[in-house]
Amino acid sequence: MNNIYKGLDLDRIVKIHAPATVANMVCGFDILGFAVNEPYDEMQIRFSDKSGITIINDDEYNLPTEPEKNVAGAALIAMMDEIETGFGFELTIKKNIKPGSGVGSSAASAAGAVVAANRLLNDRFDKENLVRFAMNGEKLASGVKHADNIAPCIYGGVTLIRSIFPLDIVALNAPTLFVTIVHPQIEVKTSDARSILKHKVLLKDAIKQWGNIAGLVAGLLQSDYELIGRSLEDVIIEPVRSILIPGFDLVKQKSKEAGALGGGISGSGPSIFMLSKDEATALVVEKEMKSIYEKLGLDHHTYVTTMNHHGVQFVS
Repeated sequence: MNNIYKGLDLDRIVKIHAPATVANMVCGFDILGFAVNEPYDEMQIRFSDKSGITIINDDEYNLPTEPEKNVAGAALIAMMDEIETGFGFELTIKKNIKPGSGVGSSAASAAGAVVAANRLLNDRFDKENLVRFAMNGEKLASGVKHADNIAPCIYGGVTLIRSIFPLDIVALNAPTLFVTIVHPQIEVKTSDARSILKHKVLLKDAIKQWGNIAGLVAGLLQSDYELIGRSLEDVIIEPVRSILIPGFDLVKQKSKEAGALGGGISGSGPSIFMLSKDEATALVVEKEMKSIYEKLGLDHHTYVTTMNHHGVQFVS
């Protein structure tokens, strides 16, 4: 048997759930993110008799099936470039995370694809390399390699991206937190949301932002809910991006009045997330969010969930 196939189960099918993620965590643009338990994409992968990558969509979104135009395909191409590719992959994707929702839809596809393929390859690559491959999908989606969705999707929990080049990922412990997410049914493309950002910031704003990032990390590590709440403030990105999201300021105000610790734009939006200490508060926050968007006459989806601490999950 060719060494390419040595030790591999060529008939194996790997099934996974790839979780949604919340990037930035308000003040941590491109460096902080966390995974949630709902929603998640469903994917399965097997070896194929055909060379290259075959992508099958099992959903309504009609995403490209050409590997080089699909974020999952771009991630797998990067992986296959580093191994002897005498085989191909057949990847089936059922997306439950709506593209353009702001909760890591592209990251779930890219991360899920490489984690699943890696299991077929008997876990040849470590998590850091999987993040490196999956970032190629994010580059296709947004024009920029970033890991604040990819890393928590693969590692689980909260992750800090200290550096992209070289890649340096720090997994952070966090206390129990409940997450309420509202997704107004509009689309905000990551590339568009990036294009409106300022290229220069005032020093006083940068100093305030650094303090909030440090405070948020310290609050997570110390399970200090009050510090977490005080630190969930963004003086650089949110003031610009929030204009793309109807009802944003009111959602944030009413959620905090309902007892949420704080929150903000999930990734590039339009989804908005809020963190709470307990489920009861998270459910009240959800009620406030629904009320606001019902009055605005804007269709929306909501989730009340918790942090996902295992990342991409294998399904038997």
